[in-house]
Amino acid sequence: MSKVHDLTPQEVAAGIAQGRYLLVDVREPNEVEVEAYPDAVTVPLSTFDPAAIPDPQGKTVVFACRSGKRSVTASLAAQAAGKPYDSHLAGGMLAWKAAGLPSKTGG
Repeated sequence: MSKVHDLTPQEVAAGIAQGRYLLVDVREPNEVEVEAYPDAVTVPLSTFDPAAIPDPQGKTVVFACRSGKRSVTASLAAQAAGKPYDSHLAGGMLAWKAAGLPSKTGG
């Protein structure tokens, strides 16, 4: 049975800084253009293909979106495709910003 693990913005930021997490933003390009996670790769949910996710090279893949709904969908889709990607950023960009973590503009 598929399950998605919630990670806090602080856990995700620390994991990225320590080189343990690969953050995969599943928002659409127009959203990422306005505001993006630093150090994330973008694989939009509208055209989501788990094979399009770069090789995490031993890192844990963590999905992220705006509020935490699409990231759960992406994680479940990846698991259905046989990938062991079961983590997401709970609360998405909204929680990330509320935690005072940095974002960037221009994708």
